[in-house]
Amino acid sequence: MIPYNAPIRDMTFALESLGALEQVADLPGHEDITPDLVEQVLTEAGKLAGEAIAPLNYDGDKTGSTLENGVVRTPDGFRDAYRAYVDGGWNSIPFSPDYGGQGLPWTVATAVQEMWQSANLSWALCPLLTIGAVECLMAHGTEGQKATYLDKLVSGEWAGTMNLTEPQAGSDLALVKAKAVPDGDRYRISGQKIYITYGEHDWTDNIVHLVLARLPDAPEGVKGISLFLVPKFLVNADGSLGQRNDLRCVSLEHKLGINASPTCVMAYGDDDGAIGELIGDPHQGLRCMFTMMNNARLNVGLQGLAIAERAYQQARDYAMERKQGQGNGAGTVTIIHHPDVRRMLMTMKATIEAMRGLAYETALALDLAKGADGAEQRAEWQARVDLLTPIVKAWCTDSGVEMTSLGIQVHGGMGYIEETGAAQHWRDSRITPIYEGTNGIQAADLVGRKVLRDKGRAANVYFAELDALIAELAKSSDEHLAAIRIQLAAGSEALQNATAWLIDNADEAGRPLSGASPYLKMFGTVAGGAVMARQALTAMQGVATNGDDPAFGEAKIVTARFFAENVLPATVGLLAAVTSGHSTIAALDESQF
Repeated sequence: MIPYNAPIRDMTFALESLGALEQVADLPGHEDITPDLVEQVLTEAGKLAGEAIAPLNYDGDKTGSTLENGVVRTPDGFRDAYRAYVDGGWNSIPFSPDYGGQGLPWTVATAVQEMWQSANLSWALCPLLTIGAVECLMAHGTEGQKATYLDKLVSGEWAGTMNLTEPQAGSDLALVKAKAVPDGDRYRISGQKIYITYGEHDWTDNIVHLVLARLPDAPEGVKGISLFLVPKFLVNADGSLGQRNDLRCVSLEHKLGINASPTCVMAYGDDDGAIGELIGDPHQGLRCMFTMMNNARLNVGLQGLAIAERAYQQARDYAMERKQGQGNGAGTVTIIHHPDVRRMLMTMKATIEAMRGLAYETALALDLAKGADGAEQRAEWQARVDLLTPIVKAWCTDSGVEMTSLGIQVHGGMGYIEETGAAQHWRDSRITPIYEGTNGIQAADLVGRKVLRDKGRAANVYFAELDALIAELAKSSDEHLAAIRIQLAAGSEALQNATAWLIDNADEAGRPLSGASPYLKMFGTVAGGAVMARQALTAMQGVATNGDDPAFGEAKIVTARFFAENVLPATVGLLAAVTSGHSTIAALDESQF
């Protein structure tokens, strides 16, 4: 198998083009964040990802996790790799020192998280969910809950999960039936949850489940859902583990991909009821859970980038070794000499760099939303996070599936053979547009809640920055920047026209949502184009000032131009799908399908 090497130079360049570290260093508590420190953190994380976690990916896929007598066993090496991860303090990177965290910014934590997801998506799902559980308890837990659970969750000594879905309740959580009956100051939880990632495993002594359930007096629908903390083992007053709680994994799902990740069917309360504690106020469970959900959505978007990077590295290296066909009288050549293979590799490379920049840009906005001066500034940055979150989740995961498919195509017939590992990347990627809210739901969220609800205010702030970037590009006479500017301006104009149409037609039943998915694709592609334009400007400055590696800068500029000329033009064509799609989407009777 071709190894994974963390693209640290590309990561640091993406941060540089955003001016991310300078902005983060101005925030309270982050004054010591320097480029040297960040490079050291990324280098050490890259070693663990490449040397300990990535080598487990292929064999873990073949072995899978197993369930025996209620005990889930993960593939060989997974638990040891997790122990190395915890011992290195990696789980605690973005969290408050008050609970044993390192207090590093999300901007840095996101870059580190990319490495775990690239190295081994199945393995990395467990830490991802624990991070979300920490965020939820930080925001909504009682002081007692924080004191009991946060230190262990922050360190990674204990793991966390998210329990939403039931057999009859997938995206529609109004149908949740799990029950929570008061028992003194605690609750007895009963019901079944499905698709629970790492709901049971052999990595940690305790697992903290966050479970949606209904109280006896709960109103119907989503307004009647509460959130409960239900540990695998109850915790004694001195912090030691007590009796086993009334919950268990009854089966593991058999999936297309992420086979090493145990996806559990969980049963709560088969006997007297699983003991749980209320998180937040009664009937406010969905609001509390969305703190965890939004964190997960950003990280799932990051998975789209990460798995695409892994597939790209393998496809690139294969193309440099595989000999096939003739090349200009030079005899048999490696396939990277063929134009169509280069087109596919350039599409992968450019799209990955656009995804990376967009994910890091959103992480930076998250840091600024938490730490910027003044409530008004923090609210503005939070609006940016809210706007970009569904785009990162959906555009990056859709792109990840497309890029891993291209990786198979670069391999040709060998890509369809499991032994090469190329097919695994596609199989693993295919879940990402589905979980944590399908990408259709993300599109509806973008249009309904993030654009129409504030009549385009947050979007227009973003568009003003796009216009300023296009004006900056216009100052240069360089042919590469001119080509980028032309395509970015056309894409931006189409996106802004689509946004104006959505706002004008907000009251037309069904029309805005019919075009929501193409609109999200437009927005993601244009945002990716803006990322690439900024990277080209940054690289141009380095080349102009005789940077220490002009070839690296030149590659960034050419890659940005490729994205502008080969990916961005699709946005103009999507405008009709946004504005005219409803007439045919709603035209057929059910019997005509």
